[in-house]
Amino acid sequence: MNPFFGSVFWLLVTLGVLVTFHEFGHFWVARRCGVKVLRFSVGFGKAIWKRVGRDGTEYQIAMIPLGGYVKMLDAREGDVEPQLQDEEFTGKPVWKRIAIVAAGPAFNLIFAVAAFWVMFMIGRPDAVPVVTPKAQSIAAQAGIRDGDELLEIGGKKTPTWSDAMDQLATALLGREPLPLEVRGAEGGVRHLVLPLDRLPAGKDVGQYLDMVGLQSAPPPAIIQEVIAGKPAAQAGMRIGDRILSVNGQPVTDYRAFTKLVPELAAKSPELAILVDRDGSQLLLHVTARREALEGQPVNWIIGVGIKSVMQRYGPLRALRESLDTTWGTAHQTFQMIGKMITGQASTRNLSGVIGIAQVANQSANMGPGWFLNFLGMVSLSLCILNLLPIPLLDGGHLLYYLIELVKGSPVSERTMIAGQYVGLALLFTMMGLAFYNDLHRILLS
Repeated sequence: MNPFFGSVFWLLVTLGVLVTFHEFGHFWVARRCGVKVLRFSVGFGKAIWKRVGRDGTEYQIAMIPLGGYVKMLDAREGDVEPQLQDEEFTGKPVWKRIAIVAAGPAFNLIFAVAAFWVMFMIGRPDAVPVVTPKAQSIAAQAGIRDGDELLEIGGKKTPTWSDAMDQLATALLGREPLPLEVRGAEGGVRHLVLPLDRLPAGKDVGQYLDMVGLQSAPPPAIIQEVIAGKPAAQAGMRIGDRILSVNGQPVTDYRAFTKLVPELAAKSPELAILVDRDGSQLLLHVTARREALEGQPVNWIIGVGIKSVMQRYGPLRALRESLDTTWGTAHQTFQMIGKMITGQASTRNLSGVIGIAQVANQSANMGPGWFLNFLGMVSLSLCILNLLPIPLLDGGHLLYYLIELVKGSPVSERTMIAGQYVGLALLFTMMGLAFYNDLHRILLS
């Protein structure tokens, strides 16, 4: 699929799923608290589809898919018929109103845990964190060498490339010296320190990562897995074979090999692969097929692989890993928000709809495990964002109700109107910054 249309499609899927689940939280709890729901809308603006259910609620999908809402019977929006007074929102006890408002973020949290849980059960393929530093970079100056494997960052184990990048990205927000434990290509373990305090202030995490200069080392083109029944196995390829060339084109590493196979197979599936086996060169004739392996999109494959990490667990272990991931991600998100508020981290780290669309497309192309990981991350971010005490967001309404609990009476209408203006200003500022950051990244890429 074209990257633009792919990004748009997966953005709509992401927002459709997460917004529907969020709004269903409000809807479900409102109904259980005895509040009449007038409309359940996915999206804003003019309805492109709607129907009225047996419960009297109007269900609709609207044209602008950047949110949604649940419209409840509310005396602040007009007169309420006497027979419906018991189903009106503002007349309910404050604890019921708190439960209804908090249900949206709570359902996003539940969705995040569920997404991570399923992800760990079906498996998420990842790379071993073997790195190569850029010349004269901070990583090279710290003593990191080609072929080093990152074992720990900041005292936390990093079994996969994603774990390593998550820990490094979190550390970059604080820009403090970061202890590392690495294992060299020769097998020896070393303890190093990345001097992140040398980094200038005011950059986003992507720019900092570039300055640090840690790159995933391209693995050598040595076959470590041959899948039975696939073209490579049928042609006689074995574990330990080093790929030298494909159709006469030299292969430098496994990453180059995986790009070359589909390019050449698209012209002709008959491939002549030259391998080195125990010092002797053999020419193998392999007929590539179009298949999907390990949940990946359909592509030209021959059925070989190299060492990777597959994070796949049974239901109980997967649930524990899911809860750990949810807690760790939430902690990192609150850290980032706190550092942005205090000025320790740049607001350039904010991403908007464009950034989300691009990552949605990339993660979908990496397979269902990675897309579930993405959905869990975005759902958790929506949960946290909606709990911020900003008027117009769920957190702003919760703040009003907590004040009502303390003072014994609702917040005045004048205060709520003033809060709405403040909330609008804050939201438009955040959206503007995020949109500017997205465009800035595109123009610089």
